[in-house]
This record gives sequence, C-alpha cells and structure tokens, in this order.
Amino acid sequence: MKILLASSEMVPYSKTGGLADVAGALSKALSKLGHEVWAVVPYYRTTREKHPEIEDIDTTFSVPISDREEFGEIFKATLAGNAHVYFIGKAAYFDRDQLYGTPKGDYPDNAERFIFFSKAVLELCNVLDFEPDVIHCNDWQTGLVPIFLNSVLRGEPNFRSVASLFTIHNIGYQGLFWHLDMHLTNLPWDIFNPEGIEYYGKINFLKAGIVGAEVVNTVSTRYANEIQTKEFGCGMEGILRKRSDRLYGVLNGVDYDEWRPETDKYIAAPYSSKDLSGKARCKRDLLEQYGLPPIDDAPLLGIISRLADQKGFDILTPVIDQIVEEDFQLVVLGTGEERYHKLFEEIARKYPQRVGVKLAFSNELAHKIEAGADIFLMPSRYEPCGLNQMYSLKYGTVPLVRATGGLDDTIIDYPSNRSTAGNGFKFEEYTSEALLEKLKEARGFYRNKQEWERIMINGMACDFSWDASARKYEELYKKAITYKRG
Repeated sequence: MKILLASSEMVPYSKTGGLADVAGALSKALSKLGHEVWAVVPYYRTTREKHPEIEDIDTTFSVPISDREEFGEIFKATLAGNAHVYFIGKAAYFDRDQLYGTPKGDYPDNAERFIFFSKAVLELCNVLDFEPDVIHCNDWQTGLVPIFLNSVLRGEPNFRSVASLFTIHNIGYQGLFWHLDMHLTNLPWDIFNPEGIEYYGKINFLKAGIVGAEVVNTVSTRYANEIQTKEFGCGMEGILRKRSDRLYGVLNGVDYDEWRPETDKYIAAPYSSKDLSGKARCKRDLLEQYGLPPIDDAPLLGIISRLADQKGFDILTPVIDQIVEEDFQLVVLGTGEERYHKLFEEIARKYPQRVGVKLAFSNELAHKIEAGADIFLMPSRYEPCGLNQMYSLKYGTVPLVRATGGLDDTIIDYPSNRSTAGNGFKFEEYTSEALLEKLKEARGFYRNKQEWERIMINGMACDFSWDASARKYEELYKKAITYKRG
C-alpha cells in the first residue's frame, strides 16, 4: 500500500507528547512491512535547528486560505526503515519557540496554522505526484483532511479513491475555534452543521476527522469504549456512538530500537533482566542530574508528563507533602499549566534533598528517568494509551498507575496477581487517598528486594513491539479503502 501519515509532530524531529513517538515508530514499522510510507509534518524552528540533515528539495507550493494564496516550501528526510518524511515549511506559521503555544495559552492563530498544514498535506500529493491509497490523520491538527477529501476534492482525479483513517490520540484536545474561521477553510458552509464540523457554534477540527474519515480509531481497546460515554467522551460521545461500527481500538506499540536498556545510548550503564546491576548506576546518575543525594531505602519516583489535570496532578498535589514525608524521592520532567510549574518549583525548594524538578522536555533525560527511577508514576484521570508505562516495564521501572484507558490494558496489579502476570501497581478510585495508599503498598514491596526484582522481571518480559500494532493498522487501512471504493 501507499500510505501517507499526517501528524503535527514526530520523533525524532518534533515532540510534545506521545503522538510524536507513535508517528515516528508506526511509520518505521509500516515501512518494514513493505509499504511505501510518506510521513508529513510541519517544519518547526526546533526541527530546523536540531536536524541539519534535512534536505531542501527546492519545491514550493501554494494553497488558498480564504481569499488569498499562502505559499510554503517542502523539505525531506528519511527515517530508519526507509520511510520518507516530508516537512511543510512556512516561517510565519512554524518558525516559533513552541509547537502549539506557551504555558500561558495556545497560539491565537492555531486554526489558520493547521488549516494551512492540512491543505498543504494534500497539495504535497499533487506537487510530488504521489497518490496514496490511504491518508492516516492524527488528532485535531489534521482533522480537516478527511473533510477536504470528501467534499471539495471529491471529484478530483488524484483524490477520488483516496481513503482516510482518523486516529484519536486524546479526545480532550479538540481544536475548537470560532465560526468566523470557517472562511479560512474555503469549505462550503453547509458542512457547518451539528452533523458536520459544527459544535455549539464553533468549528471542531477533531469532530471533522470523526465525521469525515472512512474509519476512526483510538489507541487502546478500553479507551475506544470509554470515549463513547459521557464521562470520557468530552462531548463527542454521541457522534462516536453513531459511528461505533467504524470505531476501533489499536494499542500503541513501543519502538524497542529506541527504548531498550541493553542498548540505550543515553543511560549511565546498560542492564537486562538477567543482569540488573547497571540499574543502580543509572539511579545514581539520575539523582546527580537532579542534584539529589542518594537516600537508603527511599524509592525514587519518576514523572515525565504534561503538567495538567488530566495526568492526575489534581489528585497528586494535595498529598505530595505526605508522599515525600513517607520516605520517597521524586524527579519530575515536563511542562504544562503555569500553576503546576509554580507548585513543583515550591515543592523542590521545600524538599531540596528529596524533590528535583525540570520544567522542560529532554529526550535524553526522559531515557535517564526511565532507567534510573524505581517507580514510574501515572495517576491519570484518563489516558488514551500511554507510552511511558510500557517504556518503564522494559526498563524494570515499576509503573504505578490508575486503572483507565491504555494503563488498564497494559498494567496488571501485582498485589492482586502474584504470578508472572503482575507487572506493576494499579488503583481504581480517582482520589488522593487511593493514590497515597497504593504508593504506601508499593513501598512495602520495594523493601523486599527479592519480591521487587520479581515485579521488575515480570515487566521486562512484556512485549509491546510495534509489529503487531502495525499489522492491525494494515487491516484498518484495508477497511477504509473498501468503504471508500465500495
């Protein structure tokens, strides 16, 4: 198959979250299965600065934005596995400090930026003479692509038989913009209705993907069910129930070329389930990175996250003093809401021997946390899939999670399953008390070295490689093509 994967971020070129990991790893996995894969992403400032190997192919294009033409450039690179990566360049939209906004809020022109990007994805096919069988769109930033395919491009020879799959990585982020931005899309106004892309008087880019694509999926089986309920659907539950016959869950995989303690270039010492000795060196190195002293018998908690309520920080913060005083150490890596920036800075000042905080994202430091922490903490309110808990398993860093979405699909509570299956700790109730109790329970197991190593080794034996997930995406592409072509 000829597959075009459109994403607003992609490892190793740009990243704010798990979408980037999925876009990079899935492109490689599909390419290894013999498909012709073209990934298309924006050419951000950070991409340009950190990746001089990206090639300027001296190709320009233009797309209509309202009543004007906007011009862009195309750049190219090749991923391992021979997937092609094309970059959409336009300095006015993408030459900025961040991808989507600052801690104070989103960029005010995000609608225009990603209308341009969605149109550019399709125009790239024309300019480079590529006719994909399917376009795989990801999250709200590319949600308009299926709508364009099935409306203004419906009769175009190059696009008549092109199917689309839309993947919801996080339904909480929908790309909601005021209705007057409709003119930027150049779409007919009859699409702006409750059965189309309108949502309470606004344009909803995520809804556009849901109603426009031939097939819709999300990134775990449980989350595919959860988002059809009022509790987790974020207003989309009705339209998703209507499309439930075309809604699927495919668990994300892990790129074990990138995330493997035996070969990880970023960590202080390699190790494996047969020889765990290197993990102690990794813990010492991580503590040094954060300026923390080693404390005997103190489990080191690791957090790599967007700092937002969804990730469980609203139940973590009321008990964070108790957690630290219960003889834990904590390292945090991430950015997000300003109130959480301030809170973690205050906690780090209050407990300089026990809490280290870096309000940034660093791929190298993320690897060091996965290798050096004892427990990886993910108390999410909801979690479509989650990748870090799967990385943690491979590194023998025991996940402690709330039972939701992909966390529930991948983590088996050890105290309830003292067999080869138990690979972490899991709590049900979304409360500070439930989180604190589960942490105390984990600490008890941590102090029994033999049993803790058993939990670690159980986790390290888990296999979430991309091969199986990529084959499931193959099946969804085939379904989308069948629906499109009849």
